[in-house]
Amino acid sequence: MQALIDPTTITGRQRQVIELIAQGLSNEELGQELGISPRTAKAHCDVLRQKLGVPRRRQIPLAYRLLTGDDPLAKSLASARADNRG
Repeated sequence: MQALIDPTTITGRQRQVIELIAQGLSNEELGQELGISPRTAKAHCDVLRQKLGVPRRRQIPLAYRLLTGDDPLAKSLASARADNRG
């Protein structure tokens, strides 16, 4: 697989998918969260695997983080911390 050279080719929707994968959601759960079918969720994952040059779905968040320096879990962790405080 060819690895992504330019991180700007990752769309906003694909970033959402990466965040949800990082949280451990299945394609079915991902679909429910985003209002899409599990098949469409899988298609997003397949495209991301190609763009990021990884063979497995679970490698997507790490590959994204290594490429961009952005932690896909950072937003959900910050939200969880805020929920626990208030």
